[in-house]
Amino acid sequence: MSENHSPINQRPMLHSFGLTMATAVRALAAGGVIAHPTESVWGLACDPANPDAVARLLRLKNRPLEKGLILVSGDVKHFSDLLHNLSGDQRARIDATWPGPVTWLVPHFDQVPTWVTGVHHSVALRHTSHPFTAALSRAFGGAIVSTSANPTGCQPARHKYQVLRYFGDELDFVGGGNTGGRSAPSEIRDASSGRIVRAG
Repeated sequence: MSENHSPINQRPMLHSFGLTMATAVRALAAGGVIAHPTESVWGLACDPANPDAVARLLRLKNRPLEKGLILVSGDVKHFSDLLHNLSGDQRARIDATWPGPVTWLVPHFDQVPTWVTGVHHSVALRHTSHPFTAALSRAFGGAIVSTSANPTGCQPARHKYQVLRYFGDELDFVGGGNTGGRSAPSEIRDASSGRIVRAG
């Protein structure tokens, strides 16, 4: 076994990942707003069950409440209450793209708070394939809000330094490695029709 692949040499990296994850989870649980990498750009995240955290995230982005937000998770079970109302064909369309950079609009039947859904009858869901973000949601114990890390009207941040330039020390955690390198944000599709709402 080469030196670079020695389990001993991997331990500091794994330890660092664990500390980073624990810090991010604590920030979310405390009602904080964090920045994390996704498949394409950096995102801002918070606890979707905490209206104060969501309101703070929206203020940071200068994003209107009525537009709604995306929920992401590394475990599709976190969406089970929302997905079980879909038809077999609708679920098959979704399963064919997950995990991955495709966000689906799914009817929420008032199961999701309005500070997440905005004025919409659907909620945006993504089973993320990004290793850190997927592990973050699993460690947190549920889906998290995730929206591009930029003030409204500015280009989404693709690097950590851009997140810091936009938000400085206003965030409670910034980290998690690099993005997945995709050039476009996640594609958005309507689960009821399969229609592409935003090309990815």
